[in-house]
Amino acid sequence: MIKRYLVLIPLLFLFARTHANTGEPVKELIQQMASDVDDLHRVYIFRYSPEYFDRMRTYYQQTLASLASLSFASLPVSDQVDYILLKRKIGQELQEISENEALYKVLQPAVIPFAQTLMTMQVKRRRGDNPDVPRIVADLAAVQQQITAAQAALKNKSSLTPAQARQAAEIVDDLRNGLKNVYTFYYGYEPAFTKQVKQPYQQTDSLLGLYGRFLGHELADKTDKTLDASGIKGTPIGREALIKQLQYEMIPYSPEELVEMANKEFAWCDAEMLKASAALGFGKDWKKALEKVKENHVEPGRQPEMIHRLADEAIKFVEDSNLVTVPALAKEAWRMFMLSKEQQRFAPFFLGGESILVAYPTDDMDEATRAMSLRSNNYAFSHATVFHELIPGHNLQGFMNKRNKAYRRMFSTPFSVEGWALYWEMLLWNKNFHSTPEQKVGALFWRMHRCARIIFSLNYHLGKWTPQQCIDFLVDRVGHERFSASSEVRRSFEGDYGPLYQIAYMMGGLQLRALHHELIDSGKMTEKQFHDAFLHENAIPIEMFRAIITNQQLTPDFKTKWRFADQLLQQ
Repeated sequence: MIKRYLVLIPLLFLFARTHANTGEPVKELIQQMASDVDDLHRVYIFRYSPEYFDRMRTYYQQTLASLASLSFASLPVSDQVDYILLKRKIGQELQEISENEALYKVLQPAVIPFAQTLMTMQVKRRRGDNPDVPRIVADLAAVQQQITAAQAALKNKSSLTPAQARQAAEIVDDLRNGLKNVYTFYYGYEPAFTKQVKQPYQQTDSLLGLYGRFLGHELADKTDKTLDASGIKGTPIGREALIKQLQYEMIPYSPEELVEMANKEFAWCDAEMLKASAALGFGKDWKKALEKVKENHVEPGRQPEMIHRLADEAIKFVEDSNLVTVPALAKEAWRMFMLSKEQQRFAPFFLGGESILVAYPTDDMDEATRAMSLRSNNYAFSHATVFHELIPGHNLQGFMNKRNKAYRRMFSTPFSVEGWALYWEMLLWNKNFHSTPEQKVGALFWRMHRCARIIFSLNYHLGKWTPQQCIDFLVDRVGHERFSASSEVRRSFEGDYGPLYQIAYMMGGLQLRALHHELIDSGKMTEKQFHDAFLHENAIPIEMFRAIITNQQLTPDFKTKWRFADQLLQQ
């Protein structure tokens, strides 16, 4: 009897493994690609190099062939969505490789004369090759001469755009880090290298640092016509690139249509702001009402306890209203940290996710900046944004995304992440969470801010506005403090955000609001069912969530077509 079981165990294991490999083939391919790409990126560290371009192009093409071998028609809708998203992701990666390869060739005068020499050193190092010390010393001497010659040539005449010069600076920084990697690997371990390479390395490292600063600052700034009094450096991408990115994000509207939508949402905000202003006794002078609201802030040091109270208040509201499931651990696990003075130059309000990051005056701020930080983080503004960052906003979504279809993280989009949090701002407004005129002013300030983000970011990327015009717009049209307006624009154009990030808040919110009307107002689902379902599908494009929840018929070559805001355009 024991023998029979010993024979059966490997057979059962084989069956289970085979069944697992055939049960969710797209999910398994996604997980494999995520792991493979992570490993490949650890090996091929120069993202702008012929070696990287060739290797990653081959890998993605092979993965695309594996995906194409699956029977799309036999997959359930949720798996078809995974298929479409993986195909879309691979297509984007291949396109980015081609674009970066073309750009690398354009940058030939700036970096290629010495790039391959430094890359080859790293390639040999990563497998532990015994270093040819005389060759390394000679190569570093040649690299120094090539850097000096390249800089002199570019000072004399350069055809690089500011964006290209800054990209060249990033490549030089990568090469510098690669050379440091080689040096720290051998130095102190290989005697000849330790004795002979220290000085040539230090000289080359210093030259690379100076050259990178020359490219990224002196050369780029000299030719950058978008620089103005704000000092904010960005890269307007133009209408064609905006449309291409909108298509990728499954937003089937033009930049001009998005600005029109934002202006119509703005008009709603204006009307509601006048009502709140009148209720506070300021009539139609809503800016006076806003100034009054800004004065109601806690003293320095007391902001964290207010945030804690507001977080508990929002959780109680959504649970009492039966709007969404909030796991006990989600309520237990959120945390709080403070933003430094430097961080507040880019983030003058809250940031959130696993933790809420709080902006408030620090002791190293000057008096004017301290005052603006207090006023920008007043009670009413905070009442309207703590739940955006925590529960039911970013924190709850992140908590659920870790535990539900986490393999979809590579498809995460700000239209889902920021859209979810902004949607709750809209929904809680409708639920009268903001019950006083002061709270309404705070909520409307943020709704106006979301509209303004669409308008100023698109106008900037269309080449119509400068950063200073964007700052002035936030101050004049929304009522920002100048410090917070400057920080917001700096964050938008110098921070680690894509060109569409700032429009994702309102557009993602409108997508979910349209779905709310389609599924909840029609009686097909309760609000809690809808919100729980969304959190269980991870942060995928909302049009794809709609396909799953409405059980749509899909095709492998799916193109975005859901014009979720056409009704708004017609108003």
